[in-house]
Amino acid sequence: MKFVKYIAVLLCTIIISCTEVDFGDEFLGTQPESSGATLDTLFASAINSDLVLNRAYTYLPYGLPINCGGKDADYNKLGGGLLEDLTDLSYSFNKQTGVGPHNYYYNGSLTSITQSKGQTFLLQSEPMYFAIKYAWIYIENIDRVPDLSDVEKNIRKAEAKMILAISYTEILRNIGGIPWIDHAIKPNDEMKFSRITFEESVNKIVGLLDEVIASDLPWKQLSTDDGKMTKAGAMGLKLRVLLFAASPTFNSDQPWHPDATELTRYKSYDANRWVLAKKAGEDFFKALAANGDYALTWPEEETHQARREAYRSGYYDRGGTEILISVRTNKYNSSAHDWFAGSQTSFWPLLGPTLNYVNMFSWEDGTEFPKDFDWKNPARQPFFDVTASKEFIPQRDPRLYETVAVPGDNVMGVAMPLYVGGNGTYTAECSGFRLMKWMLPEPSDRIGRFTQWPYLRLSEVMLSYAEAICMADGAPNAIAYKMIGDVRARVGLPNIPQGLSKKEFVDKVITERALELGYEEVRWYDLVRHNMKEAFQKPLLRLKSTLLTIGESAAEPLTYDFEVVSTSPRSWATGTFDTKWYLAPIPQNEINKNYGLVQNPGW
Repeated sequence: MKFVKYIAVLLCTIIISCTEVDFGDEFLGTQPESSGATLDTLFASAINSDLVLNRAYTYLPYGLPINCGGKDADYNKLGGGLLEDLTDLSYSFNKQTGVGPHNYYYNGSLTSITQSKGQTFLLQSEPMYFAIKYAWIYIENIDRVPDLSDVEKNIRKAEAKMILAISYTEILRNIGGIPWIDHAIKPNDEMKFSRITFEESVNKIVGLLDEVIASDLPWKQLSTDDGKMTKAGAMGLKLRVLLFAASPTFNSDQPWHPDATELTRYKSYDANRWVLAKKAGEDFFKALAANGDYALTWPEEETHQARREAYRSGYYDRGGTEILISVRTNKYNSSAHDWFAGSQTSFWPLLGPTLNYVNMFSWEDGTEFPKDFDWKNPARQPFFDVTASKEFIPQRDPRLYETVAVPGDNVMGVAMPLYVGGNGTYTAECSGFRLMKWMLPEPSDRIGRFTQWPYLRLSEVMLSYAEAICMADGAPNAIAYKMIGDVRARVGLPNIPQGLSKKEFVDKVITERALELGYEEVRWYDLVRHNMKEAFQKPLLRLKSTLLTIGESAAEPLTYDFEVVSTSPRSWATGTFDTKWYLAPIPQNEINKNYGLVQNPGW
């Protein structure tokens, strides 16, 4: 049973390093593959027992691809793609074998027989099952450690429960009802892992998080332990789970798919689920008011660049006041980062933000970018205004330039060759834009900084709370407007209009989440939980730019001729979109082994 092998463990031996692993700047460190340490050895002291907990941390979900071979390919969700490539925000032009967007999703070829890391979620071999395994081993054995106080054990158990909650949340969001594992599997255990219902899965995850919230886990960790779990993270994750569960796809009288059962939805609609999500948000912000320590990262001055850098620090930097759950992995190193971000001619051009996404970003004063913008004869430049002294003045929301490289951008010391004839990089295999988020304009910007995945940020919690308020109360209140207003104010934008209806407000929140949290694995789940089939079916656009005039050198493009063109159609989304894509298929060979798995709707 391949699935079971990822969670089973022998009683006598654990393969784990006996080298101490530090947090803070040395978080997770380098861990040798094996030392043959026994449970008796590992739980003979606090130092040794921490190795088990630290190993569990290394298998938490990490959103960026890691260019590694062998078993570490498990970390390459979508075979090296990005989850946004399956949404309306991004298009992948990477057609290499095994890369999921083109090979399994765009052509609609994914089946329950397919077993590939190119899937969004492959039940058989997700790293998080190792996280579950080590977390349960830790919880079941930590009381044996002689040199830890009861309070210290309580804190460490809470960390392990948070690791479990995050892992189960990812299973819930990707396949629905969970094959629930509630202990470290032993060789003589009956290998029956039936899926529990969607409702039971939500309740069990929330139950774990409530235990963490009631524990002695710190609200925020000291800088020396930055990266460890916190009570703030638990409260924020509880809101994420309850918001996902309360959303229209799963909380409805109508099934989201003809074959959907209680394994993948609630039996019927219940408005109180929105009330519970609202209460989770309310509890978080009451605790924040009492404890402090977390806040949005604000610019040091009211300039476009300062706003952009404050936003960057919020999602990118460790040890700040904005990231509630920071995932680190010892598998991601500088060479992997260089592969992902360091070359303009290899991986980077294959990541194509769509014009649909770019058009979501407002002008810098908050005015919406026109849906009928005349790209052939623009009344104003869409990205940069150029002064007589050849100074480039950004015209849009600062988050656009931090997230997307646009025509006129200067990156790595040269103008981005996003135009026809620009070093031959504009072809049919190009959206006319490139991903900027995670890359940063200069290699020097990344030195010593890129060591985490922002699994949960304060700005997401703020926008989730705003949505929950509106959905629970039937209309937004002053608090809901303040939540979205503060997120926008950080980048110099005014608040959204007052007096919106429930639908209008929620639509604004969902768009704001795309702008604020792009390429942070939020958009896919927002589209899924709100049953936004139209977002998967609409034509995806790219921008063909032709350089018309230049400045003093070819490195200073000034004006362009623009043409809007479509990407290659995604056959999986054409015609009548099949909502089966909302959840991943269960590998059929696992179902055939008859240990309790049931296939997802439509697969």
